[in-house]
Amino acid sequence: MSFRLPADLLDRPTPFYFYDLALLDRTLTALQQAARPRGFQVHYALKANANAPILDLIRQHGLGADCVSGGEVQRALDAGFAPDHVVFAGVGKSDAEINLALAADIWCFNAESVEELTVLNELAGAQNRRTRVALRVNPNVDAYTHPHITTGLDANKFGISLSDLGGVIEQLENLPNLELVGLHTHVGSQITNLTVFEKLSQKLNELQTWLEDRGHHLPHLNLGGGLGIDYHQPDQHSVPDFEQYFRTFEQHLQRRPNQQVHVELGRSIVAQCGSLVSRVLYVKHSQQRRFAILDAGMTELIRPALYGSYHAIQNLTSQLPAQDYDVVGPICESSDTFGRQVLLPETRRGDLLAIRSAGAYGEVMSSGYNLREKAGAEYR
Repeated sequence: MSFRLPADLLDRPTPFYFYDLALLDRTLTALQQAARPRGFQVHYALKANANAPILDLIRQHGLGADCVSGGEVQRALDAGFAPDHVVFAGVGKSDAEINLALAADIWCFNAESVEELTVLNELAGAQNRRTRVALRVNPNVDAYTHPHITTGLDANKFGISLSDLGGVIEQLENLPNLELVGLHTHVGSQITNLTVFEKLSQKLNELQTWLEDRGHHLPHLNLGGGLGIDYHQPDQHSVPDFEQYFRTFEQHLQRRPNQQVHVELGRSIVAQCGSLVSRVLYVKHSQQRRFAILDAGMTELIRPALYGSYHAIQNLTSQLPAQDYDVVGPICESSDTFGRQVLLPETRRGDLLAIRSAGAYGEVMSSGYNLREKAGAEYR
């Protein structure tokens, strides 16, 4: 692997998150070069990483903000995103969160149930507002990804089932404070098989025809996000293939005249620009295993413990012959393991390790479990 830590950070206290803003800039440039000529509007999913320097660069590249909590809505506004470029999704919006977004006059609420629409209508009326909504539909498309990050199947909690959609649209006629402007869907995360997006496009083509036969012509489509990255080879594939991603929709989605199409990408934008840097506390030998025990743990990167996910691990300071290690953290949980039988240069106490592709769902999901202090961050 080619990742190198700047020399002035080799003695920095660990653990910390390192963010390569130059790589993020290249990623955003490639993203917009693929999206803009095809007429796609990109909203960045703040749930992936909400750090101010990262949001500032994303905003400068002309992206909007996709938010799933009132806190994320406020963070997007504080970061300078224009309210008319902010959308608010999520299956469980509280009254306080809705009121915050209404007062800010954000572009759109992605609503997930009749019950939510009823509350939105009441709260908008209390503010003497008429607000825009898109209906999140559950298209029952299998994303072929981890079951914990699949969102588009009938068994998932998200969205309105296709069988209920007609009734929901009829009920909107009795909700005068809401303006239906589009459809929203999101089928899952870390999707690397682009046929998933072909199937999603076909499903939306059928759905739009069904709606138009009933007199509903919607000016906006939100296709969600979900584009995956290469966790195994982060340097060889540091920038995702955005061209092929948008080409898939261009070829298979039947867009209506003047229809605006949105996507909400997160992981594919920020994951590869971030690494978790940690120091080896001990190398423990136990029967036939070697444990490299780090000062970072699941409190700094929970994905391996939560999903059994893979992250490439790199020893930044050793060039000795390679050996196998179980790379683990200090947390009092057996699941606090970053990787088993990881081939690394011979690793010793004090070595620096980088856990790669941690820019998405790393720092933003960190916790203070075991009363751990929050890790810092460096941006270059």
